[in-house]
Amino acid sequence: MIKGRAKCIPKDRHAIFLPFQSQWIKDESRIKLMEKSRQIGISWSTAYGADERASAQGARFDEWVSSRDDIQARLFIEDCKLWAGVMGMAAKDLGQVVLDAEKQQSAYVLQFASGRRIHSMSSNPDAQAGKRGSRILDEFALHKDQRKMWAIAYPGITWGGSMELVSTHRGSHSFFNGLVREARHGGNPKKISLHRVTLQNALDQGFLWKLQQALPADAEQQDMDEAQYFDYVKAGAADAESFDQEYMCIPADDDAKFLEYGLITACEYPGGTDWQRGLQGPFQGRLFAGIDIGRKKDLTVLWVFEQLGDVLYTRHVECLSSLRKGEQEKVLWPWIEICDRVCIDNTGLGIGWTDDAQDKFGEGRVEGVTFTAQVKEALAYGAKGDMEDRKLRIPEDPHIRADFRKLQKVTTAAGNVRFIAEADTNGHADRFWAMALARMAASDPSAPIEFMSGGPRESSSNTGDFVNGY
Repeated sequence: MIKGRAKCIPKDRHAIFLPFQSQWIKDESRIKLMEKSRQIGISWSTAYGADERASAQGARFDEWVSSRDDIQARLFIEDCKLWAGVMGMAAKDLGQVVLDAEKQQSAYVLQFASGRRIHSMSSNPDAQAGKRGSRILDEFALHKDQRKMWAIAYPGITWGGSMELVSTHRGSHSFFNGLVREARHGGNPKKISLHRVTLQNALDQGFLWKLQQALPADAEQQDMDEAQYFDYVKAGAADAESFDQEYMCIPADDDAKFLEYGLITACEYPGGTDWQRGLQGPFQGRLFAGIDIGRKKDLTVLWVFEQLGDVLYTRHVECLSSLRKGEQEKVLWPWIEICDRVCIDNTGLGIGWTDDAQDKFGEGRVEGVTFTAQVKEALAYGAKGDMEDRKLRIPEDPHIRADFRKLQKVTTAAGNVRFIAEADTNGHADRFWAMALARMAASDPSAPIEFMSGGPRESSSNTGDFVNGY
């Protein structure tokens, strides 16, 4: 039964793949790159292409797949297994295979009757070293060190095979976007076959119709045409910049923002990590919190760090909106009680909050921070410096990422530095300031906060891994 109100219906309704998916699969270029919208079936199509190559009679090369994390690595191999079953390919699931016990490297492996295998691994670039055969670098822009990943993966196709890069964008300064610009406007010295599919491109080729056939008959998307579905997806995005980047292949402008996309994502927990914890923990290290106060226009945000070694791990984020002070206290006071030190925004409404919190918990535990221009500069640069040094770990959350991206540094005609942020329903960089306050609370638990200039620091290009642990 045909379902939905989609207007763009594929000419061949029985075709498995839409035109943009078929073009990607059939492209046999040595190096090909796809800048894409989220959730339009490109990784799924890429898995089919990997199966075709590995299962072919006389196939010479294994397939080495690098995904952003262990969860995505497993999902990719599941897609490969699905296609092997659908197409009647003789394949054996070898499960998780240890590649290097000393370096704790492993892969999910599917072996075909041809003797060739698909190895699906997480994002460690070193896992690509010394391996010959085709490469698939999935969600390439989300890798913590894209340049290193390319540098190690590319030599693997010296003796044959191909390399595929698939990703949404992560900022204009990313290595991935550099490859796109080089291929499109820089003479294409690497001879990259460049593909680009936005959400609108996919809708024009029948994506919504395909989606509606797969969804339950009572799904809300069934009552939408392409324009309505486009607006539906856009309304669900964290903000306009996030929508443009995630769905329209427009990289976020890193020159206009204080924190680059790559810097934020390099500090995020791996996908699927259970980071949010309640008052009972479990906690092993000392707890520090920051509270940015708001009521009607802005959010009140609590940010809690746990210190393990020299790294601060986010353990709880609470956003409160349109609540009376007494109702907010019921949520916030128990957290202050278990934290070693808490810094509270002592500006405007925050003045009363700081007084009440100090009366209840003592001035040794609660510090009020007045948001002058100099203090905001110290907070912002202090947080950015720790992010560059990989001393902060933050949630992988689109609203937090968008909130951090709101922050802009501007210099007035008099040469003074100011930090501004656009306000919307998602906040006013409130999460960032709460995080920066929590980081300041942990910086020297025995001393009051004083202004120290962070200076004109530049974002580091080093996106090395964190210390292991959650």
